[in-house]
This record gives sequence, C-alpha cells and structure tokens, in this order.
Amino acid sequence: MSANARAAKLAIRIVSHGIIWEVLAPTWGLRGEKVSKPLDVTDSTFDQEVLQADKLVLVDFWAPWCGPCRTVGAVLTEMAEQRHDDLKVVKINIDEHQEHAFKLRVMTVPTLVLFKDGEPVERILGALPRRAIDDVVNQHLAAAVS
Repeated sequence: MSANARAAKLAIRIVSHGIIWEVLAPTWGLRGEKVSKPLDVTDSTFDQEVLQADKLVLVDFWAPWCGPCRTVGAVLTEMAEQRHDDLKVVKINIDEHQEHAFKLRVMTVPTLVLFKDGEPVERILGALPRRAIDDVVNQHLAAAVS
C-alpha cells in the first residue's frame, strides 16, 4: 500500500472546546483500493443520486424494524464493495422518507428497484439471495453492452 493510501486511512482528530471531533477518511480495502458502501439517500437527494446517475442504480427500500431488510442490507454492502465500477447501491429508509416509496408503489420491505437511465427497469420483492440479485443486475448490464 502506498504512503498516500496509508495516510488516507488515518483519522484526523481535532480538539475544539473540549470536544474531540474525528474526520474519517474513506474506507480502504486490503489492496489499497477505495471500498464503497450503500449510500443513504433521502427524498431530497433521490433525484440527484438515483435518477441522474450515470450507471445502474439499485435502490433498497427498507425499514429499521424489518429483519429481512438487515439480511438484504448485508448482501447489498457486499455488492457495493465488489461492483462499484458498474453499479451504484443506495438505500432509503421508508419510515423517514416516504415520497419515492409512494411514487413507486412500494408496499412491502425489503423492495429493491433497479434504475437504468433514470427509469425503474426491475423490481425485486423480499429477501433474495445474492445470486438472484446479481442475475437481475447482470441482465441489465448485458443489455446495455449489446
């Protein structure tokens, strides 16, 4: 790992008025590459992060009280880390941000909606295994290449 990568891993501590503030650097993987994670979006950031994205976006509509949502969340974190070049993974808490869940008629959680060029192209209901989610994403990536 380069010296720059090691330096970026370090947290910066600033003491101000007796409070310690930590500025954390991005998460870095074992080989020094940046590791992505699902991005939390809100009703106000949805358009910019999802509809205006330049690649496929997988949106996880979830709720904190939903057990299967936590299972899917772990799968999506893994996907965000491994597929950050071709897929953007975002999550939206439907208890706090209901506008887009209502517009897209999300009636159950977890619901995953895949967006391509700002349009919803696929919907996955419930907690499916990683392979099934990858298959859906790969179908739309292959269609974009063809």
